[in-house]
Amino acid sequence: MTKDMTSGNPLKIILLFSLPVLFGNIFQQFYNMFDTIIVGQFLGEDALAAVGATGSIMFLVLGFAMGITQGFGVMVSQAFGAKDIPRLKRYVGISLFLSLVVSVVLTMITVIFSKELLLFMNTPENILDMADSYIKIIFWGILCSMFYNVASGILRGVGDSKTPLYFLILSSFLNIVLDLFCIIVLKLGVAGAAYATVFSQGISAVLCFLYMFRKFDILKISKSDCRPDGRIVWQLISIGIPMALNYSLIGIGSMIQQSAVNVFGSGVVAAFTAASKVEQISVQTMPTLGTTMATYCGQNLGAGKYERIFKGMKDAFWIGLATAVLASLICAGFGRYIVRLFLNSPTDEVMDYVTRYLNTISFFFIFLAFIYLYRTSLQGLGREIMPMISGIFETICRLATVAVLLKPAGYWSVCFANPVAWIGAGVPLMIAYLVWKQKIQKNILQKENE
Repeated sequence: MTKDMTSGNPLKIILLFSLPVLFGNIFQQFYNMFDTIIVGQFLGEDALAAVGATGSIMFLVLGFAMGITQGFGVMVSQAFGAKDIPRLKRYVGISLFLSLVVSVVLTMITVIFSKELLLFMNTPENILDMADSYIKIIFWGILCSMFYNVASGILRGVGDSKTPLYFLILSSFLNIVLDLFCIIVLKLGVAGAAYATVFSQGISAVLCFLYMFRKFDILKISKSDCRPDGRIVWQLISIGIPMALNYSLIGIGSMIQQSAVNVFGSGVVAAFTAASKVEQISVQTMPTLGTTMATYCGQNLGAGKYERIFKGMKDAFWIGLATAVLASLICAGFGRYIVRLFLNSPTDEVMDYVTRYLNTISFFFIFLAFIYLYRTSLQGLGREIMPMISGIFETICRLATVAVLLKPAGYWSVCFANPVAWIGAGVPLMIAYLVWKQKIQKNILQKENE
């Protein structure tokens, strides 16, 4: 049930591994997407705006949790590629211990300061209380999200991209049913959507762990594997924290952008929320490729097979280019129709905001594809510093665009914030990979000549 990515045709391996990851990413979007659809259709525009206003804060916090667990998964993939099973089990055990600690700390901080973050972001007063009730419940469920992501990262590290998908599909359908039950039957409002999301993620996490420990002999750990070891804790933290901070930096940039949107009122917030959902649906092939390449690079680095890394990255570049074209076609060609899933009878003004944003970003998706491909691949190769620096570039570019263009250009500053940030982060990442590749090739050549 595991998949050794250190042998066989790289392109075929990458594509076959990517398919379950893609379906998993799509179903993961269902959590928030169906919250948004059901909230927008049954609770109205203000409720939709309230949920949308929490998106960047949610990404800031849950992105940190996701980043650190992805870092743990990278270490598992390297140990699996090296065929070092005792080290792999230690990574798994201590990853679970660290995930528990991080979850508790994050929950305490975020639940206390959620309203202050919303106020800092200029959240319109008429949706503030709804937004706070929604995000507080999500933050109480950080443990569920963290443990699903760490289980998924471990399974993907040993080459299994299917098992996380199966349980995510199950929990996604459960989430839809619970959304309808909590909002329509129990009349819990936006809080009902949050309860449904947390409970569904918790079910997914529990099932993932039960299956993982019963079916995968190499992942069956003992109490001694979970006992903290300073050296292994440092190895996991040294790659997990930069990846987590990278997500948080991007989250801060998104908060800046959301703050700019909030200035225009709840109607524009609702339009931007719906347009952002279309964007997220359109680009799901990009994080899919990134997740795949992190595992592929990690396993082959552990096995010392650099030529396979070079070949796989070349194939992934062309796949990334194709994903950018596909995303552009969806956004520019069908975005105005998809957005009606989230907004019931949107006005012409709202649709103008939606189409302006989608048409602008669709021209720049190639740079977003570079970010997903090269950032995660470098992380899989143990080069975690440049991805974190690229996150800083991305945040600065987004902040500068909003700061410079907000007054003279108004909503156009929101439309151009992401493209400028993608260019500022994507190009340096590509250069960083090419520099690393050249260095490795030079070292290989020197060894052959000795």
